[in-house]
Amino acid sequence: MGNDGPLLTPLGEDIWIVDGPTIDFYRIPFPTRMTVIRLANGDLFLHSPIAYTEALAEELKRLGTIRHLVSPNWIHYAYIADWQRHCADTIAWASPGVRERAQSRKVEITFDRDLEDGPATDWSGEIDQLIVRGSKVHTEVVFFHKKSHTLVLTDLIENMHGKDLPLWIRPFAWVAGILAPNGKMPLDIWMSFSGNRDKLRDALTRMLDWQPNIVVLAHGDILRENAPQRLREGFRRLRPCGHSH
Repeated sequence: MGNDGPLLTPLGEDIWIVDGPTIDFYRIPFPTRMTVIRLANGDLFLHSPIAYTEALAEELKRLGTIRHLVSPNWIHYAYIADWQRHCADTIAWASPGVRERAQSRKVEITFDRDLEDGPATDWSGEIDQLIVRGSKVHTEVVFFHKKSHTLVLTDLIENMHGKDLPLWIRPFAWVAGILAPNGKMPLDIWMSFSGNRDKLRDALTRMLDWQPNIVVLAHGDILRENAPQRLREGFRRLRPCGHSH
């Protein structure tokens, strides 16, 4: 593949990321990122699929069979229908609230199955998952790839570079706490958990118990150093259950 399209970057054994084009979300440019996991049976798990291109599809098909198209939360679904159209025998997975969101935006998309609190039988034993609940606006499914010790988040932590943002946005990004290298849960999402922080704390505790070495984010730099510590800081120093530090 040439330099004109996204390339798969390996993160560990059987896991890759692909950085896609920047999209405009409420006039803010957001970088896009898909995480690809190859399951033991050769099926590919596409987390938050980015824009479809033939070149990307060809590169993926060299790794395995494009099977699971995963919407991890209510705002990450836009390109799933394109992948469905181009790839046979895929399964589109809905996160809580995503059907309603797509309908409200008049996006034609057929979800085949729903993500639940525990892993689907299709990937149990290889990928663990949980639904992070408690926010008034934002429910997200997080995944943990056991083989590579990689935690895959979407919007719960953002870690973007100021230089990549328009000048007028930078002060807001600073206030929101999403600037690299110390990106955190965006302030609006953090506030939306008000009154339900115990549920967020439970979720953080589960994530730390998985002992991730890498934390993938959809927007901004991946957390590679001191992942557990960065995760705690990213959750605005929320103290996990049963952890004294």
